[in-house]
Amino acid sequence: LRAKAFGFNVIFYDPYLPDGIDKSLGLTRVYTLQDLLFQSDCVSLHCTLNEHNHHLINEFTIKQMRPGAFLVNTARGGLVDDETLALALKQGRIRAAALDVHENEPYNGALKDAPNLICTPHAAFFSDASATELREMAATEIRRAIVGNIPDVLRNCVNKEYFMRTPPAAAAGGVAAAVYPEAPECARP
Repeated sequence: LRAKAFGFNVIFYDPYLPDGIDKSLGLTRVYTLQDLLFQSDCVSLHCTLNEHNHHLINEFTIKQMRPGAFLVNTARGGLVDDETLALALKQGRIRAAALDVHENEPYNGALKDAPNLICTPHAAFFSDASATELREMAATEIRRAIVGNIPDVLRNCVNKEYFMRTPPAAAAGGVAAAVYPEAPECARP
């Protein structure tokens, strides 16, 4: 949808969406992947990865794309056969590609030497909604610590055993007396 703001004529293929959604969004629907690939100057992938679409972009589908087309994948790395894409970029069959995901990360495959490739860090989760949720989760954990409770999730705690058996003020080096007013006088700075 955002591509429409740049004047793109947006077409899409999705066998799972109900009919009519294209009209409500002002998009053009095609009913086969082959039609989508043949008609598109830029193919952007926005789908989950499953057993039916692993390496959806492969030697066969790249040959169905317009010569010189662009490919964007911000969905799942396994949707694209990296070796085939690298070859298509080197041959000029695909003009350029932009990838936010790779099948194996950190990436060290055939695409590392491919021309006309932009790779960005895998940050697909980031959105306004996820940023708000992250802030709310952080505030909840801070609130939990302020009232003297142990944070729910200690995934990254390197000394969890020590943390669990040490009073909060001592764990903070005595600095937490203002946060934990019930801390003994000797634990206060």
